[in-house]
Amino acid sequence: MKNTLKTIPARPITRREFVGKSLVTAGVIAGAPAFLRGQNLNSKLNIAFIAAGGRARASLGELTLAGARSAKGKKGAEPAADHPDENVVILCDVNQDAVDEAAVRYPKAKKLNDLRRVFDHASDFDAVVVSTAEQTHAFATYLALTHGKHVYCEKPLAYNIWETRLIRETAAKYPKLSTQMGNQGHASAMRRTIREILETGVIGPVHEVHVWADRAWGLQDAASAEKFDKPHGFYNGTPIVDRFPESMPVPPNMHWDLWLGPAPERPFHATYFPGPRWYRWWDFGNGTMSDLGSHDNDVPYTVLDLWRPDGKGGRVLAPLSVEAVSPNVPKPHKELAPATLMATYQYAAVGKQPALKLVWHQGDSKPPGWTPAWGKRSCVFLGEKGMLLGDGKLLPADRFKDFKLPAERLPRSPGHWVEWVNYAKGNGPVPGSNFQYSGWTTEANHLGNVAYRSGRKIEWDYKAMRATNASEAAPFIKRPAYRKGWDNILKMT
Repeated sequence: MKNTLKTIPARPITRREFVGKSLVTAGVIAGAPAFLRGQNLNSKLNIAFIAAGGRARASLGELTLAGARSAKGKKGAEPAADHPDENVVILCDVNQDAVDEAAVRYPKAKKLNDLRRVFDHASDFDAVVVSTAEQTHAFATYLALTHGKHVYCEKPLAYNIWETRLIRETAAKYPKLSTQMGNQGHASAMRRTIREILETGVIGPVHEVHVWADRAWGLQDAASAEKFDKPHGFYNGTPIVDRFPESMPVPPNMHWDLWLGPAPERPFHATYFPGPRWYRWWDFGNGTMSDLGSHDNDVPYTVLDLWRPDGKGGRVLAPLSVEAVSPNVPKPHKELAPATLMATYQYAAVGKQPALKLVWHQGDSKPPGWTPAWGKRSCVFLGEKGMLLGDGKLLPADRFKDFKLPAERLPRSPGHWVEWVNYAKGNGPVPGSNFQYSGWTTEANHLGNVAYRSGRKIEWDYKAMRATNASEAAPFIKRPAYRKGWDNILKMT
């Protein structure tokens, strides 16, 4: 597919171009007529994959037939006839084994290790898929946007709030670019069903929501690690509660310096790999809060009208305050994110939506009244007349036994990756988790960790991007420094 986006004028995205008022309000699930009809809908996107293993395998499977067949194996059914089958022109990964393995399926693709060098070949591709470790998400995504490329980036969109704001504001300058964050559940039919149920008024106005995920990966006592995280919570039988002093040789297939990217320099150690290990170290990731929060907090952000006016004709999705605590790690650890955390957000009343209390629970933390029947990972909406679980069940059950599901009103998604491909080819609408939406939700998730690490309830000024009552939050909002070679790439204007 010919690259025609390199000279897109830098101008703010308009509400009409984004998706219209109903889409912004409903977190893009309310739908709108496609306003762009492409000329090359049968053409293939030329895609650069920044990361070729791990999560990238899922995207390769969703975006190419070769990847889909590999994922299904010999016994799997043949992919559907309408399955995307785009061109893979670059495979870039700091793990040479991952590049070589993927290259077997895509032998014509260039093989690289440094994501910065991908853009030396910018004329070769139309789009970029970013599946790196969290600390380099913003770098690959920012370079893609500023080179006029469509971008699919795994969650969370960026490592911290400042980087996330930069990505959202940069993407707004290029409204014709297709952007999507990899929280695949945003495209689910259940998101639409939940909103349709709430719109009947059956539980009345929602004033409180609890979201929970029982994943207990991170810093915790040895007994809890044995119970909840035995595969990754130990190294040679010793609980991972701090950096290990010994130095380890870098595996021959690993470009360790490139993997570190902008993060502080530290010696290689096996306690950082695989992914369930690195994501709990503050230098590289933000634990379960930003990871599963990107998936699960997305439910209330999508189905409730929490957007408020910014005074300039636009809308924002930002809490007024956030407080977070961990019962098993009450004092934040310098290196490691906690396994168990509870973060409480306060959102302003907007229109018919009353002021909302949104509580995130991870690990051992559970909402009041929780029972195993509610599930290990879900959410519950508390209204004036009853409750609604994330699977569509109304509580108490006997009160709502005669309730009938409303007719489908909201358009269903053709698929999370398909949304991205369609808009990139000019066949809208804008993807549901585009960066003008997912940028705000990612900021909110990061704020849970900012509040926890600050050790206090923070009052949030989204315009100034600061906690007005906690100057100590600043280094958690923006990384104090980037390593040389990475320190001149991201530019807030």
